Amino acid sequence: MTQTDHPQQDFTHYLTSHPTHEGFFGEYGGAYLPPALAEVMNEIRDAYNTISRSARFISELRSIRTHFQGRPTPTYHAERLSKRLGAAQIYLKREDLNHTGAHKLNHCMGEALLATYMGKKKLIAETGAGQHGVALATAAAYFGLECDIHMGVVDIEKQAPNVARMKLLGARVVPVEEGLGTLKEAVDSCFGAYLEDPQTQMYCIGSVVGPHPFPVMVRDFQHVVGIEAREQFLDMTGILPDIVTASVGGGSNAMGIFSGFLADPSELHGVEPLGRGTERGDHAASMTYGSAGVLHGFNSYLLQDDDGSPQPVYSVASGLDYPSVGPEHAYLRDAGRVAYHAVDDAAAIEAFYLLSRVEGIIPALESSHAVAHAIRLSREEPELPRSILVNLSGRGDKDMDYVIEKYGFGDEHFA
Repeated sequence: MTQTDHPQQDFTHYLTSHPTHEGFFGEYGGAYLPPALAEVMNEIRDAYNTISRSARFISELRSIRTHFQGRPTPTYHAERLSKRLGAAQIYLKREDLNHTGAHKLNHCMGEALLATYMGKKKLIAETGAGQHGVALATAAAYFGLECDIHMGVVDIEKQAPNVARMKLLGARVVPVEEGLGTLKEAVDSCFGAYLEDPQTQMYCIGSVVGPHPFPVMVRDFQHVVGIEAREQFLDMTGILPDIVTASVGGGSNAMGIFSGFLADPSELHGVEPLGRGTERGDHAASMTYGSAGVLHGFNSYLLQDDDGSPQPVYSVASGLDYPSVGPEHAYLRDAGRVAYHAVDDAAAIEAFYLLSRVEGIIPALESSHAVAHAIRLSREEPELPRSILVNLSGRGDKDMDYVIEKYGFGDEHFA
């Protein structure tokens, strides 16, 4: 199915009408779970639907965002990068300046606040790049809750600074050695731990993936990014951006910023990891090369074998190496509202160095994919004047040791 198979839709009231009560965005989403866990998910759904309309809950979350997270984060005009590339003007929504260094705290504080209202004692989660793990460990410390973070051994080695942060914050990091030892296996491990005790602990899923209600909950908590970015961009320029772009693994940062512009004429571009190339196991571009399938309790685009088993995936960015994608992204792709593109490791690494040297901003490798896409658009039509808003979803502190060890300091890009 291609984007042109569907007529253009009116997205004016989209956020209030999607998903359905059962958690479906068109054919995608839902909750494919064993009966015992389905009952727990229904309890979380009902609690969220009630509490998210509570003035007390909303007031407390707003206070946390202002006084603890440091929101709003700014939108920044990357003038020097823009001038270097051509006529396009590149802007960055600076989620790297959100407390803990990424957008992840937006939904972690919301999920942890919900957990306290439900009387839970422990938060558990998976993490790839470690940003979700750090954010949830931070939320657990803030609310005085226990915290377990499941993380693949490959990612533990690549993301040592974030592993240290989680432990300093009081979380227990659970190494996952099965399979490829990356994000998919960490999710498998965490689901298994959740099944053992869904009553006293809450699984705080780290993206717009998983069974209903997590895709809509995480989107709603991340919606603040889109609201802020739209207001800030209009205030700065008097117009809306021509293009809004964000990296997509599971897709939380992208849904956060896209949700602020769905009803506007701005083009929305999701950017997937093409990794080392198009061969199986060399990338994690599920929207580009996948097909509909069920994984971890939801239906979406999935990189899968003929028998429906998830294929191995890879990305230089640990937070993007997941074989599926949030069901809302699948729906928006089919509806033609969001275009999805792929960026390989080499382009992402170049963007990492370029933004660091030209603007003094070291981006996360995940965010570097979106920056690389903006760079590519600028270079392809250097004389075309347009504005490109990039969601800079995280800072690159966590990636510095890995990048320097594997690629050096990037001097060859500036010779």
